[in-house]
Amino acid sequence: MSHTLRVTLGQHADRGRKPVQQDFHGACVPLEPQLGSKGIALAVADGISSSDVSHIASETAVASFLSDYFSTPDTWSVKTAVQRVLAATNAWLYAQTRQSEHRYDRDRGYVCTLSALVLKATSAHLFHAGDTRIYRLRGGSLEPLTADHRVSVAPGQSYLARAMGLGPHLELDYQAHALDVGDIFLCATDGVYEHLSARQIVRCVAEHGDDLDGAAKALVTDALAAGSDDNLTAQIVRVDALPAADAADLPAQSKHLPSPPLLSPRTVFEGYRIVREIHASHRSHVYLAVDEDSGAQVALKTPSIDLQDDAGYRERFLMEEWVARRLDNPHVVKAWPSTRSRAHLYTVSEYVPGQTLAQWMLDHPRPEIAQVRAIIEQVARGLQAFHRLEMLHQDIRPANLLIDATGTVRILDFGAVRVAGMHDGALPGDPGLPLGATAYMAPEYLLGEPGTQRSDIFSLGVLAYQMLTGRLPYGNQIARLRGRAGLRRLAYASAQDNDRAIPAWLDDVLRRAVHPDPAHRYGELSEFVHAFRQPSPTYVRRSQPPWIERDPLLFWKGLCLALAVLNLILLAT
Repeated sequence: MSHTLRVTLGQHADRGRKPVQQDFHGACVPLEPQLGSKGIALAVADGISSSDVSHIASETAVASFLSDYFSTPDTWSVKTAVQRVLAATNAWLYAQTRQSEHRYDRDRGYVCTLSALVLKATSAHLFHAGDTRIYRLRGGSLEPLTADHRVSVAPGQSYLARAMGLGPHLELDYQAHALDVGDIFLCATDGVYEHLSARQIVRCVAEHGDDLDGAAKALVTDALAAGSDDNLTAQIVRVDALPAADAADLPAQSKHLPSPPLLSPRTVFEGYRIVREIHASHRSHVYLAVDEDSGAQVALKTPSIDLQDDAGYRERFLMEEWVARRLDNPHVVKAWPSTRSRAHLYTVSEYVPGQTLAQWMLDHPRPEIAQVRAIIEQVARGLQAFHRLEMLHQDIRPANLLIDATGTVRILDFGAVRVAGMHDGALPGDPGLPLGATAYMAPEYLLGEPGTQRSDIFSLGVLAYQMLTGRLPYGNQIARLRGRAGLRRLAYASAQDNDRAIPAWLDDVLRRAVHPDPAHRYGELSEFVHAFRQPSPTYVRRSQPPWIERDPLLFWKGLCLALAVLNLILLAT
């Protein structure tokens, strides 16, 4: 199996018997590293015939998709990247219609159908709105992968239910399919597929072999000869080679670099002078070093010698720097600019003098709520930077948080980070257990389920609970979790006790943040942070004591007055 996705592409378009070409198509096959990180993209659009400006909509939809998709963060999944790009394009097209003389007649506005295909790693991602189509030809059989969004109202009369620019919000069909070498995909407008049978399409593609441009042109020509009176466009792409299933967008040469030896103070290693060892574990060694070019202090991290032959470990080790280079947040440790080629496998990041939160908690066993709140909010802001790029940290714990002399908290250690964009081609099944500490790990991980942003919120909730109480909300129950029955038996220990004055409303916030079921946790970090500052109106209403408890004297006075009024009414009647 090759380490690069390779395809053969062919395409052809003709305005046919119409005076104006309202179809538009395009494709982009980038070079590495974008080929690995973003894949290959192609799209076809068909403007609606009732509009004189729909050809502009078609061109805009395809051109913006092909340019903007490759400008989205590498960390985003294909689905997120394409949906956001097309949603923005849809909003622009709809706004153009609203600003034109056809603002009340959408059938004459900037409207087009669109079918887009992204081939990344070992998966095909399909996006569709309208009546253009995508087919897959596999094993001599032609299979339509999209469904037309057209509603028939009478014989020969129909209208589009979905299209680009048709409304302020875009609803797209999305599918993902595993790729096989030899798979052929056909994107076509209705001017082509309505006039050709599946057998004709299969025969035409087979007859032209490797000449896919010729095959696309033949399909257009045959449809025109069969009586097509519409614009005609056909795109054909064949998968010639697939990357290895475990290939990731990491420098290929770095994967095969040797691990450095254990380093000692005053050693000069690849332009860095080692000062001292900061941290050592079975997973890595971290040193304080000085960059001899700039004189700046840096943190140099080397892989574990015991795990140096583990390919999965080496890839995760490289991912740490890959992740750090894509984040720019004051609460996340930054990667050090790389100016030299490397002869060994290691990573370099900024050095932040300070102490871990684990040490801070030992020094402050009974912190004020305000201190805990300040730390939690900073960690949340750092996590938001991950979540905006569709990344999960998955290992939030005291040892992975650093507090500097100014009180600024920074997140470090990205060895367990999950990047959505790196898992587009992943096979379904067990997502694998993150490398984080079980005590802070969301229960869904232990059940073999993939994590979400709510999983990071769980870890942050456990952290807040531990800082306030000195213990864990479920003790060691999480580590013993086995199956969903065990999940239902998890018993939350209230943060309120005789030793610490923790408000009942704050205990309620923590209980929700660390709920065993992700559906019952906070959905966003901002929601958790806001709730951590003040009791919610729902809690206030729920916890409001009855009138008789709040003011017994006033209650009985009011009751006596009501009875006196009732007696007067009875006497009067």
